[in-house]
Formats: sequence, structure tokens, C-alpha cells
Amino acid sequence: MWHVAPLGHGTQSFTFAGRADAPAASEFAAMLPRKESNVRLKKLLGTVAVVLTLAVGVTGCGGSRGGAAADSSSTAKPSDSLVGISMPTQTSERWIADGANVEKSLKDLGYKTDLQFANDDIPTQVSQIENMLTKGAKALIIAAIDGTTLTDVLAKAKEQNVKVIAYDRLINGTPNVDYYTTFDNYTVGVQQATSLLTGLGLLDKSGNKVAGKGPFNVELFAGSPDDNNANFFWTGAMDTLKPYLDAGTLKVPSGQVKFEQAAILRWQAPVAQKRMEDILTSAYSSGTKLNGVLSPYDGLSIGIISALTSTGGYSTGSLPVVTGQDAEKGSVKSIIAGEQYSTIFKDTRQLGAQAVKMVDAVLKGGQPETNDTKTYNNKVKVVPAFLLKSVIITKDNYQKELIDSGYYKASDVK
Repeated sequence: MWHVAPLGHGTQSFTFAGRADAPAASEFAAMLPRKESNVRLKKLLGTVAVVLTLAVGVTGCGGSRGGAAADSSSTAKPSDSLVGISMPTQTSERWIADGANVEKSLKDLGYKTDLQFANDDIPTQVSQIENMLTKGAKALIIAAIDGTTLTDVLAKAKEQNVKVIAYDRLINGTPNVDYYTTFDNYTVGVQQATSLLTGLGLLDKSGNKVAGKGPFNVELFAGSPDDNNANFFWTGAMDTLKPYLDAGTLKVPSGQVKFEQAAILRWQAPVAQKRMEDILTSAYSSGTKLNGVLSPYDGLSIGIISALTSTGGYSTGSLPVVTGQDAEKGSVKSIIAGEQYSTIFKDTRQLGAQAVKMVDAVLKGGQPETNDTKTYNNKVKVVPAFLLKSVIITKDNYQKELIDSGYYKASDVK
């Protein structure tokens, strides 16, 4: 039997029955009668030609298509893979903690990381992501500053077969985002409004309506219009407050009840403080009392409270009910002190862990776990998501939820 064995690139030698001393084709033919030798030689050479063609074809196919390289993601070691982590800013303690947590978790699994903070500057974030791709990142975890501005850089990521995980903020307007992990942001808005109603006494601690109270004067704040989550927070909150607004149990003396009027670009505390000061001057200068403020974020809440104690003349012991989000240390201290009424706790340890699980799964050739495949449409596609649960925090339960759970030390909020 003739066997084909490769010699270098595209060259083959032949052996007979596996013997190195096997006769050449001409020698083999000489062993046969002349007529028979001609027939058998033709058959033999035809067989060899077919085998040679098949062998070269197989070799060429394997070389041109990469063979095993196509499945490298499922066999690559974590230490061979760089993961880019793009966070929006270091002006919020929340994002600093998120970045550090995600980076540590990835390193614990053996991955190389590149953690960058963009300081709320869109071109900086784009440039940082481009640099991650240049360094050979295999996956990106991105908390976008503006979820609509990453289309071009994520097209480059797609060209390099880089997987993209949107972290807490949905990336809009591109097909090149693979998965999304966040909290149930509509529910976060519902929780913010619910805590406002509870603080005003319109709901009891069990969530039941309390009759005969009100009317109350409230003002409404919303998040950054370029953050997709801000719309979910606002919608959840307004759906919850609408029956009370329609009934006149809640009133908004400023008349500013639209998202565009209430939105605070980049979630900046000084902007929120200025808006609150302007509202107090224009709508409350005659002595009208403000009873509550819907605030979607702790950083804004701090600015709002500053305006209330300065321009508004409210003492720290008689402030309106002010909500928040993210359970930042400063606001938790304010809650303990009886100033800010509530915040929404989103355990970012869970969020970071979920993002890391997603990256680990895709880089090992698997499919990440998701629990929502309908809600988060980024205007190009519905992005498969994993939603986590959040908790309302007040003075009554901060110890259990934040301290006893190990999220903070008691000394962190004293």
C-alpha cells in the first residue's frame, strides 16, 4: 500500500507499506509482466494522483482557514487574554469601586486587564477603548459616558472579534454589543418614587396607601439624558407618582414635570444644586413649603440638600424628603444623620461578578447566562441582559443591608 507523507511545505514523499526501502514505481513495474505492468502502473499512478490531490487539498484547507485557531477562544488560557475595562469617571466613588472590583475579579481568574477612567470626556473614552484594541484586548467591559457615541470604535472591535459587555449603562445605536448586565432600572425608579411616598406618609412601611394625607409639594429631578438608564429611572418613578399627581395629592409648584426639564447632564451635583436654587427662588420665595424631592442619584441629592440649607433656609433637622441612588458613603452618612431620607442600594459586587462571568464565558467559547431578552432595545437590536435586584435603604435598614452584608465597614459611614 502507498502512503503519502509531507516533507516541508507542500512537498510529499511516498512509501510502500510503510517501508523506507520500498521500491520506486518504475522498480515495481519491472517486477510484473510487460502488459500487466503497463495496466497496473497506470492504475497505480492514477491512485497516487488522487491521494496526492486529496492530501494537498487537506493541507491547503487547514492552512488557509486556520484549523484549530478557529476554536482558540475555547482553549485559550485566561493568562493569554487581555480584558479592557472602561469606566466613565473617577468623580463618583461608585465608579472607582466598580472598576477596582471588576479588575480584581478578572485578575483572580488569571486574566490580564487594562482599567481606564475617562473622566466624563467622550473623546477620552473612545481613545482609551481604541488603545485597548491596539493592545490586543479580547473582550471589553464598558460603562459608557454617552451610550450613543461608541458606534465607530465598536465596529473596530467587531472586526477584531472582540466581545463587548455593556456594564450598567446600555450602549445604543450599534449591533456590536454582545451582552448587557445591569439592575432592573425601571424597578429602581419605582423604588425611588415609593421611598418618596413612604417618607411623605402616603404609604406605610408595608407599601399600603395611607388615606387623608396631603397635598404635598414636590420637585422632580432626572438623570443625564445621554444615559439610557436615566429614562428607565424616570419612567418607573413617574408611573408610580402619576396617580398622586393626577389626584392632586402631589403638586409640583415649579411646573417642571417633563424629563427634559428635570434632567441633569452628566449627573453633576453642582448643576443639580443650581437648578434647585433656581426653583426655590422662583416657586417658593413666598413661603410655600417644599415637602419632597425625587432625586435619582446620591451625588445630585447632596447638591440638592446644599441648596435647601442655603437658598431655601431649611435646617438639617427639618429638610424635605430627599431620595437618591447608589448608597454612596456620603449619602449614607447623611441618611444616618437624618438629612437625606433614602437611597437605592445596587450591590455593585454582584454587578461586577456578573460582568466577569459573562467575559469568562465568552472567552471560553460559552454563552453567558441572561434573564432578560426583551427589554433592552438599543435601537438596532435587543441586547441580551442579566438584571440584578436593588434595595431601598433608609435609616431603619442601612445596618443590615450595608454593614452586616460587608459592603461597608461601620467606620466607613461614621
